[in-house]
Amino acid sequence: MTDASFADPRLAAIYDPLDPDRTDLDAYVRIAKEFGARRVLDIGCGTGVFPLLLADQGVEVVGVEPAGASLDVARAKPGAERVRWIHGDATALPPLRVDLVTMTANVAQAIADPEAWRRTLRGAFKALRPGGHLVFETRDPARRAWEEWNRASSFGTTEVPGVGAVETWVELLGVDGPLVTFRWTYAFASDGQVLTSDSTLRFHERHEVERDLAELGYQLQEVRDAPDRPGRELVFLARRP
Repeated sequence: MTDASFADPRLAAIYDPLDPDRTDLDAYVRIAKEFGARRVLDIGCGTGVFPLLLADQGVEVVGVEPAGASLDVARAKPGAERVRWIHGDATALPPLRVDLVTMTANVAQAIADPEAWRRTLRGAFKALRPGGHLVFETRDPARRAWEEWNRASSFGTTEVPGVGAVETWVELLGVDGPLVTFRWTYAFASDGQVLTSDSTLRFHERHEVERDLAELGYQLQEVRDAPDRPGRELVFLARRP
């Protein structure tokens, strides 16, 4: 099930204003240039920030997203006509032959079910041309990032144009092995409405990801650090032979 922060129209509409700093995507833009990618598939494209960054570079982009409300936001942005938007996920894509497949931010971890994760990797493999690359990130579980997810450290108020003040905070709900569940709360000052969005992320061990990639036919080329979050993320670069 898609999280409310992406699927609820009111929350999807404020997603970008609440998270305006997307410098985390700069590394992915550089990777696309590094591989000379002219055709890119972005899995879990959300509100379309990354596909539109690539389109600005003249790249042909397909963005696939299961949350219709987020995709509506993406399609309404200036320049959205340059991107091919697909409502769905990587398991049911039309025939593609792309140079690069990406899963940015939390996308890889949000696919918490192991079989759904393998189906996603299969879909990405099928979409890649021979010699094409897959890149995605996942938090290093050794850093135990969830220990910092609480109201005291996350509470904030954002003035959203056309919406007014929105208070937000996150609270940890539980840890079950590699699965971490948490809740974001959104309080709208304009009408007093309070909405919540529960999420579960899987914290993959490096050896588990390497095993899954190998079993599905990928060649792992490198595991990098995220330049904007050193020591916190594992960035996997794999190749379809």
